[in-house]
Amino acid sequence: MNIVITGGAGFIGSHFVRKLREYKRRITIIVVDRLTYAGDIRRIEDVPGIDFLRVDICDYRRLSRVFARWKVRYIVNFAAQTHVDRSIKDDTPFIDTNIKGTHNLLRITKEFKIKMFYHISTDEVYGDIEEKAKHRYFSENSPLRPNSPYAASKASADLLIRSYRKTYGLPSVIIRPSNNYGPWQHREKFIPTVICNAFLNKSVPIYARGKNRREWLYVEDCVEAILRIVLSDTHNWAIYNIGSRVRPQNIDVARRILKIMNKPRSLIKYVQDRPGHDFMYALSCNRLEREFGWKPRVSLNDGLKKTVEWYIAHREWWDSVEGND
Repeated sequence: MNIVITGGAGFIGSHFVRKLREYKRRITIIVVDRLTYAGDIRRIEDVPGIDFLRVDICDYRRLSRVFARWKVRYIVNFAAQTHVDRSIKDDTPFIDTNIKGTHNLLRITKEFKIKMFYHISTDEVYGDIEEKAKHRYFSENSPLRPNSPYAASKASADLLIRSYRKTYGLPSVIIRPSNNYGPWQHREKFIPTVICNAFLNKSVPIYARGKNRREWLYVEDCVEAILRIVLSDTHNWAIYNIGSRVRPQNIDVARRILKIMNKPRSLIKYVQDRPGHDFMYALSCNRLEREFGWKPRVSLNDGLKKTVEWYIAHREWWDSVEGND
């Protein structure tokens, strides 16, 4: 069996590559990644038996050569531009990769008769839950109400996939995880920023007063859920949320990290809020739990401790990654 994993040198994608290889020793894993600033081959260089191709999913001609070379049965698409702040400054790369790139993969799936297309989306496509809202979580049937250019580009991709399913009968599954964290995440993201700045005794920036809430999911738990969905191979069309039901305020997460690192709270610096900052994301994962018996195993405190330990031990990596300010 041949499987293409796009964005496999990215944060979540690389963890999935590792997990898949642990479970399946005999399949051919083809990693396709453009290696933008957020992609890093070092994340997967020690994974045995993978074929790596530096290809941009926006380049249909080169992409089609990959599928002409191998008889691919499955695609798992992690390739995406993901940083909300960057999308606010310049949304063009997000439109290109997240919409046009996904469109190319749908064309590939149709042309080469791929058995199943798995697309990794995001909880941000649902929009946010306001502080006094009556409905406190999103299900897979909730309407899409994205608020940032990043979220809008991912919602657009989801709708393209739906249209290909309805129009062409394209076999596809959309997976919407909540906010991930863990080893190998780019330093620009919230939790690595807190850890790395605190390690260097630099100020830790917190938007507004830090009251916004996110549903934090340890990356190993996330890829375990994705793997169960992919290996089940039972659906022609489905959507799954993946979350933890743990939704602390951002300021609480920062304080927990500082406590783990024995750093003073005085490092926290409140900064001007970003435009359109969503208040809270929260997911219902009942479908995933019911069909696969999956539940997250790593608590937030344990996950933060693991993550802090990893970043302290790997300063050489996070200090060298492209795109650091």
